[in-house]
Amino acid sequence: MSDRFRLTLAQLNPTVGDIDGNAAMARAAWTIARDAGADFLALTEMFVTGYQVQDLVMKPAFTLDAMAAIADLARDCADGPAIGIGGPYAEDDRLYNAYWILKGGRITARILKHHLPNETVFDEVRLYDVGPVSGPYRIGPVRIGTPICEDAWHTDVCETLAESGAEILLVPNGSPYYRHKYDRRLAHMVARTVETGLPLVYLNMVGAQDDQVFDGASFVLNPHGQLAALLPAFDEAVVHIDFEHGDEGWRALPGDRTPQPDDWEQDYRAMVQSVRDYWRKTGFRTALLGLSGGVDSALVAAIAADALGPTNVRCVMLPSDYTSTHSLEDAAAVATALGCRLDTIPISGPQAAVSQALAPVFAGTSPDITEENIQSRLRGLLLMALSNKFGEMLLTTGNKSEVAVGYATIYGDMAGGYNPLKDLYKTRVFETCRWRNANHRDWMMGPAGQVIPPRVIDKPPSAELRPDQKDEDSLPPYHDLDIILEQLVDREASVAEVVAMGFDREVVKKVERLIYLSEYKRFQSAPGTRLTPRSFWLDRRYPVVNRWRDDS
Repeated sequence: MSDRFRLTLAQLNPTVGDIDGNAAMARAAWTIARDAGADFLALTEMFVTGYQVQDLVMKPAFTLDAMAAIADLARDCADGPAIGIGGPYAEDDRLYNAYWILKGGRITARILKHHLPNETVFDEVRLYDVGPVSGPYRIGPVRIGTPICEDAWHTDVCETLAESGAEILLVPNGSPYYRHKYDRRLAHMVARTVETGLPLVYLNMVGAQDDQVFDGASFVLNPHGQLAALLPAFDEAVVHIDFEHGDEGWRALPGDRTPQPDDWEQDYRAMVQSVRDYWRKTGFRTALLGLSGGVDSALVAAIAADALGPTNVRCVMLPSDYTSTHSLEDAAAVATALGCRLDTIPISGPQAAVSQALAPVFAGTSPDITEENIQSRLRGLLLMALSNKFGEMLLTTGNKSEVAVGYATIYGDMAGGYNPLKDLYKTRVFETCRWRNANHRDWMMGPAGQVIPPRVIDKPPSAELRPDQKDEDSLPPYHDLDIILEQLVDREASVAEVVAMGFDREVVKKVERLIYLSEYKRFQSAPGTRLTPRSFWLDRRYPVVNRWRDDS
């Protein structure tokens, strides 16, 4: 038996539904592995279809196309390293999340996912059948056991594989990012190596799909959690890992251990990556957004410039009679610093025309939020007109604090195709702006340096829909509001628990009321980057009609 084994890890960015394109990526990675003398190429969970496919996998023609592509890949890559690739497997009336082993021109094994996640963004119980625990398979001198993603978060599958002769555990994943996710993954996988005494390879995909961002950060552990290699976060990588057999079994030789970014950088990278991939994978090249002179739209402009390049981003200032001079100046300063185009389209004329048209019907009523919302909806109309005319997808700019309490106008500033700030609370918006001003990375397509003027970050937030308006006229201060929201939304705390933290009960009840009343807005809102385990969309699913309130 040979005492060396080379495993090539392909940490890549597949596209959901692009079966031919994903298969081509697999062939390119296989060529790299072959040229490097590898014994086995490992790709990620559901790689051939992209991940997550949601109900698309329930369409028989789609699943058959994916299975045919895997069979073609086996035939085309017969002379060289074996391949492990994720893809669906349909048999009779059953459908599985499977990992296919291709060797010598044939499909030699299929591993079927046993534990199906049915929480947060995952609905695999409604999509797939539970597979039996599969045994290990042999590639050259090594018997490999493959727990698919969730299977490795439980003890039973890995223990069964070890007991049935596995010598290395290979865990293919589609594990989406949220803050501190790497630490959770690592803790679980260390536990598996301690329990089994086997080395473990954790292979995760990169790239974004709708709201979810896959952050890679694949790693290799020797028994008892000794880190042998760590791949970069968010970046594609094809890396060769050498294993050596000794008296204690197979061990991974030391490889590169790429330092992981801090939380601020990872969040920002996730937002940039989600915009970049959402545009690329949907076929768009350019974006536009309303640039108000405020902090939220400034951060979205920076994200868009870093994702797509400044010349592919159009910023639009839409001033009304209430827009301050400093807002005009600040919007211009942001666009200039980023190198983005800035168009200015005043809405005073359209606003006057709408007011005149409504005057007979509104006669005898006093101005209120209705007139404020008209301004926001006129802006949405004009931005969507630009989007239609020039084929530029519109970015929305509402942060999680505003999305949570409905401090946004449906069909107005909520209009658009994607919202990178959707899961970022306002207090983190301020700090993220400061982080971006102080940091620049190779993956950013925008300029280095201060791209968001300090005045934009420091001035009191305002929607500027009436004279001297401030956000805190309608909402608690953001440093209080965000703590209350984190408790009520992210932690599902009771009103009594939040009050016990020192907050006024009337304020907490007001926030709770706004959260529930705004559900219909969120139901119609654009998708946005997921940064936490309780993002608005798939993580947190509440009814639109809901009369219950917490009286604790």
